[in-house]
Amino acid sequence: MNTPFRNTPPFLMLEPLLIVELAALGLATGFLAGLLGIGGGGLMGPFLTLFLSVRGVPADLAVKIAIATSMATIMFTSLSSVRAHHQRGAVRWDLVRGLAPGIVFGGALASVGAFALIKGTTLAIFFALFVGFSATQMILDKKPKPSRQMPGVAGQLAMGSIVGFLSGLVGVGGGFISVPFMLAHNVPILNAVATSAALGFPIALVNTAGYVLSGSVLPGLPEYSLGYVWLPALAVIASCSVITAPLGAKVAHRLPVAKLKKIFALVLYALAAYMMWKGVRG
Repeated sequence: MNTPFRNTPPFLMLEPLLIVELAALGLATGFLAGLLGIGGGGLMGPFLTLFLSVRGVPADLAVKIAIATSMATIMFTSLSSVRAHHQRGAVRWDLVRGLAPGIVFGGALASVGAFALIKGTTLAIFFALFVGFSATQMILDKKPKPSRQMPGVAGQLAMGSIVGFLSGLVGVGGGFISVPFMLAHNVPILNAVATSAALGFPIALVNTAGYVLSGSVLPGLPEYSLGYVWLPALAVIASCSVITAPLGAKVAHRLPVAKLKKIFALVLYALAAYMMWKGVRG
């Protein structure tokens, strides 16, 4: 499988328009990572899929490259945004410690095994369905019972495994699942967003390693790829996203809770619609 990227030097491969597109995407996703604790992967995936598709990369391969590259950038946005949240005392590190082991297990299972076996267009449809579900949960804003608390060690291990596995399949930082989950267990939204940002790093680290491993022998990838991760796009997006992630975290601590939830839900619906269209269209 050949693409227009093959055998092209990295700086010529990133023509000026594409550099501008990737930089704008990095700035936007960094801000949203800090604001919503979503890592930015949910926004990067659809847009990177679009950028690659219009340049001739087949849809199935474009989706997988976009998911893997998006996940790799979360390592940088997560560190930047969580630092800002931690300075405000919003991160629940006890929950990070409880969920992280399961996240590592689930992420490895997804990125090394399932990701390489499932078609990219199928992943796009799956992405749309679970993101749309998360948005609906936010819009409905069901109030949990006041007595409902986070589960114990076994429950957090199990939930972490689910978060890690689903994140690995669709290249997101886990906030689409972990934030609603924590809200349903009476964790305040600012703590849920900040804790989700902290969870983004182990999610991104283990899944990126899996994407590199599972794509290491795949033919037809763009030049200067490391497995499924396209390094030039990673460099541009990551360098821009770390600039705006602290700003997003700062804004999150000033917005009313209800408005923050609505923003979260609207972002999810828009991304779900695009990825559903991409998956169905094939």
